[in-house]
Amino acid sequence: ETISIAKACRQHFKDIGHDGKTPDITYENAQARMRTLILMDKANMTGGIVIGTGDMSEIALGWCTYNGDHMSMFAVNNGVPKTVVRKVCEWWAKTNPGKAADAILDIVDTPVSPELVPGVQHTETIVGRYELHDCFLWYFMRYGCDRARLAELAALLHGALPEDERTRTLDIFCRRVIAQQFKRSCSPDGPAIGGISLSPRGGWMLPSDATLTL
Repeated sequence: ETISIAKACRQHFKDIGHDGKTPDITYENAQARMRTLILMDKANMTGGIVIGTGDMSEIALGWCTYNGDHMSMFAVNNGVPKTVVRKVCEWWAKTNPGKAADAILDIVDTPVSPELVPGVQHTETIVGRYELHDCFLWYFMRYGCDRARLAELAALLHGALPEDERTRTLDIFCRRVIAQQFKRSCSPDGPAIGGISLSPRGGWMLPSDATLTL
């Protein structure tokens, strides 16, 4: 089923005094929240539940709209990093050929994008490569590595990437993993799958107003 959010978003922009054209954070977040509103209400109508689309990497960075795609009734992938999601999907598709596999491989090969503004919008161009973020996340959560040690590990494990790219991505990680705690503090339930967990209910305890240093 396809439900357009265009009319509802235009009315909402009118209600709040937004021109509906300026591609600012309000323009993006209103669309994400409208999607979630529709999904939640359709779930109520059908006796279903909304399964979260976010993964552990996005939750770590807070790369989601608060009370938009940030919210669900069960966050099934909150314990799985994005790089692992990609690998598992690719493996399944290659071992189960067919129309579903073709669709999944097409998704895996498509750059990650929230698709909330006109034109091309690539997430990893904005926040950095997830392969780096997932590396930082693992060693930070599992072993408590500080920024200097994370930089050393990035050079050792991802030395093929330019140093300035590694440094920029590490800066983003160190800032966002702390600053975005407020989204995790009220996140939906989900399974703890790997050796680390960002769940505020026993996995990762951090006040939402913590100092932004790592």
